[in-house]
This record gives sequence, C-alpha cells and structure tokens, in this order.
Amino acid sequence: MGSKKGFLAVISLLGFTIFIILTTRGLDLYQQKTAPISIIKQSPRKDVLKQHSAALRSTKQQRLRQDLLRRNCAAVNLSLEDLNSTYLNNFIVDDKHGIIYCYIPKVACTNWKRTLIALNSSKPYPDPMSFEQRWVHNFDRFKHLKNFPQAERKEKLQHYTKFLFVRDPFVRLISAYRDKMQHYDQYFYKGYVRVILQLYKNQTNLTYSHEVAKKKGLQPSFYDFIQYLLDPRTERYASFEPHWRQMHRLCHPCLVEYDFVGHQETLQEDAQELLKMLKLEDDIKFPPSYENMTSTDSVKDWFQSVPLEDRRKLYKVYEKDFQLFGYRRPTELLDE
Repeated sequence: MGSKKGFLAVISLLGFTIFIILTTRGLDLYQQKTAPISIIKQSPRKDVLKQHSAALRSTKQQRLRQDLLRRNCAAVNLSLEDLNSTYLNNFIVDDKHGIIYCYIPKVACTNWKRTLIALNSSKPYPDPMSFEQRWVHNFDRFKHLKNFPQAERKEKLQHYTKFLFVRDPFVRLISAYRDKMQHYDQYFYKGYVRVILQLYKNQTNLTYSHEVAKKKGLQPSFYDFIQYLLDPRTERYASFEPHWRQMHRLCHPCLVEYDFVGHQETLQEDAQELLKMLKLEDDIKFPPSYENMTSTDSVKDWFQSVPLEDRRKLYKVYEKDFQLFGYRRPTELLDE
C-alpha cells in the first residue's frame, strides 16, 4: 500500500513538472511568434538600409576585382621569391596596424600617405589634412618594404593586409601631364620638360631654370608628351618615371596577392570599406577628395590632337593596366 502511494506521488510530481515545462515553452513560443510583429511595424531607417546595401555592393565589387586579377595572372609562373628589392620602391609598411600599402602616383597617394602618418601618430590621431603635401612625400617618413631582410619581407607580405588604389590608365596619364608637364618644378623641367621640348619641338638654347621657362610659357603639348612615351629611346634610356609608369609595374599584382583593390573612381566608398576591414573606421576618417579635374568624359577632348595610330600604340603600352584592373578598352578613341 505504501509503495502504491509513493508511486502515485512520483507520477503526480512528474506530471506537475511536465505541466510547468509545457507552460514555459508555450510562453516562449508565443513570444517568438509575436516578437517579429513589432519589428515589422517599425520600418528600418533608410540610411541604415543604404549603408548595408553599399557594404554588400562593395564586398561583391572586391571579389570581382580580385577574381579578375587572379584570372589575368593565372599564366604568370612567379612567386614572392621573385619579388626582389628592386620591385619594392612603392611599398610602405605600417607595422603598428599590420598594413602594406603600394602607392601609385596620381591615384590619391598623398591622402593615403597622410592617413598612414596620422595612424602612426600618438592618439588622438591628428587630422590627415593637417600634413602639408611636400612634407608628406619625404621618403624617410615611412618604413619601406625593400629595406627589410628578405625573410622578413616575405613574412610581412604573407600576413599583413595589402592594398593599392588604381585609376583609369588614360585618365591617370592626363593627370600626370597636367601636374608634371604644365605645372613642373625644377626636377621635372630639367629631366623631362626640357628634354621633350628639345626632341619634339626642336627647341635649342633652352634655359636651365624652370622659373624662367615658366615665365616664357614653355611647356610641351599633350601630343609631345605622348610622342615621348611612345619613343623607343625613352625606355632604353631609363624606366618610365613613376607618375606615368604602368601601375602593374609599380605594384606587381601578379606577384603580390592584394587583400583590397581600390579605385580612384569610387575613392571615398572604397576608402571607408578598407578602413572598416582594418577595424579603423572609428579611429580616423579618410580625407575628402576634391572634384576630379580630369574626368573620364573629357578624355576624348584631350586625345583629339593625338593621331589614331598613336592612340592605338599608347593603348598597347598601358593595355595590361586596363585588363588587370577592370577598365574598359576606350573604343571611342581606338576604333574611329
């Protein structure tokens, strides 16, 4: 009899426990079913949706850019061991944040250098725009990859976040002409402007002073500059100056596997995405970009003075940049 009472007591306790569990579970299910109703009623903020959409586009864009590099570099049978110090003039190292930046002149490199200087200053980080342009380009302000021992270079290239920014090759070329052929300093006058005027304008007895030359209004035409680039003697004498050297020859994307490929044409969005990837978006803001004076739409106007055959030759010189970095072939310039 006592055992029967004990058995009934256990059954009762078990039944009460099951009742409690089912009641609690039912409440949880009810809350789960009803909670989304309040979320649906609250419309998401448009700016949040816009940011999320932009982030998705940017991520997809990066995959496409990196896939394009991999496809175009598939036939290149080289590795990091082939990347000797002579290839590394444009590689800047930030050990503090684990970053390697390959800078390309005429592709926002001044503002990226400013940003890296600011990131390596004591907190709070100063405004990158507070650094003057001339001061920023001092070679000794940065650690350069080529100055590290080979084993350490390889280690950094394997483990650091590597990035570069590129630009439409012909637009970059026009920008280089405007900056270095029209607004030259003594270095560019003596080494390039004066030489071009002698070779293609047959000008003699030219002054050695860039200031005197500017007062006289001396400068090569855009076509003179193109002739200089196409002249076989130019590269036989020395490699192209970095401001118009092909981008792939500066940053070697078939040897270095970049984690991020930015474009000048989407500079602000790409810069923000990169800083987010580096978990630095809350620490520093990339400087605002000025209106691009050399727009893609104006390229045809610049090339009006260049004969069709020379345009096609010039495209061949920069064709690899067009292909590697996803810039379309400018048919309006080449297929007339």
